[in-house]
Amino acid sequence: MTFQAETQAILAGAVGIAACIDDLRRRQISNWIPGSAFVSGLVFQTTQHGWRGAGSSLLGTLAGAGVFLIFYLLGGMGGGDVKLMAGFGALLGAKPILVAALWTAGCGGVMALAVIAVGLIRDFHRRGKPVSKEVGGSSSEAGRRADSIPYAPAIAAGVWLSLVGAT
Repeated sequence: MTFQAETQAILAGAVGIAACIDDLRRRQISNWIPGSAFVSGLVFQTTQHGWRGAGSSLLGTLAGAGVFLIFYLLGGMGGGDVKLMAGFGALLGAKPILVAALWTAGCGGVMALAVIAVGLIRDFHRRGKPVSKEVGGSSSEAGRRADSIPYAPAIAAGVWLSLVGAT
């Protein structure tokens, strides 16, 4: 593994761990986390590749945000997730963030299936039979939070898997 790949992996690891802890604990991602990913990514790419790296970092930021922006606008994803992906885009660059987004989608799908399966098993054990539940049917904030899935772990896993595949 080269110095560049090691540095990228360490930065992505630190950002991903911080985002996962924050999202799992508070169900939101503090702005300092994607902000530090953006700044460290921009500095890293610029020092490694000059102006070309800076351009790739900025394009990666736009691509990372753009990938999940539609889901945010439709209400299926939080703004912190979009900002986190944008921050990772600055760190990875324009093309690699798209690969990471595909990995993220796969990881998110697996997480969603696991959450559904666990919910069905709990309902079955509680009531002795499966009970159908309408996801997102609650109008209260607590109901929405209970039905949502923290997505930072899927984003972090997708980024990490994309880095493994790149080496």
